[in-house]
Amino acid sequence: MIYGYCRISTSKQKIERQITNISKAYPTAQLIIEVYTGTKSTRPKWQELLKRVKKSDTIVFDSVSRMSRNADEGFRTYMELYNKGIELVFLKEQTINTEAFKTVLGNEQLNVTVNTNDEDTDELVNGIMKQVAGYITKLAEKQIKLAFEQAQKEVDDLHQRTAEGIREAREVRGKQIGRAKGQKITTKKELEARKIIKKYNKRFGGSLNDAETIKMIVGTLGKCSRNTFYKYKKAVEEADS
Repeated sequence: MIYGYCRISTSKQKIERQITNISKAYPTAQLIIEVYTGTKSTRPKWQELLKRVKKSDTIVFDSVSRMSRNADEGFRTYMELYNKGIELVFLKEQTINTEAFKTVLGNEQLNVTVNTNDEDTDELVNGIMKQVAGYITKLAEKQIKLAFEQAQKEVDDLHQRTAEGIREAREVRGKQIGRAKGQKITTKKELEARKIIKKYNKRFGGSLNDAETIKMIVGTLGKCSRNTFYKYKKAVEEADS
């Protein structure tokens, strides 16, 4: 079974790029989509996937940061899945795919036992080969760790820049952070949803009932609950009154 795991941490991020990249590379992948999880490891769909996958299954990620942005946790999970026989594919960091790691560990040239009929020579050469194999394995593991460390550094740097920007706005510019009390924010998604409601909903002369209008909004703009739909519909009614 091939699974494609897609994740975004905030509502400002777009998940479509991950879905497109994975679907293009693995058209038969079953997509697992997780939204607004931050860097927490208690991602419900991820935890469910970890319980579901079995030996010879494959999990595909757009990048290593979608698996984990915590270096220690990411490397530990990688090795646990690898040891269970689960294939891991990172489209943007293919050098750390488990297939590549497996190739290093299974390199026949590093696992050859020399037999020269001279006990001392055999012990020396085989000892050197064993040390070389161990060294190369550690290099491969280090490369995997570095990939997760880079993902963690990126999110740490983002948090630091955000904190510095807020502090500068408060202390230097005196800029207000956040929304003024009582101020209402209208998102681009809401504006587009209102246009759909006004054009297609029966209440405004269209041909779709509320349930059908909601389906159109979801298909066009993404998730939209019934409560949110009625809030948008009310806003259209108020604008027309």
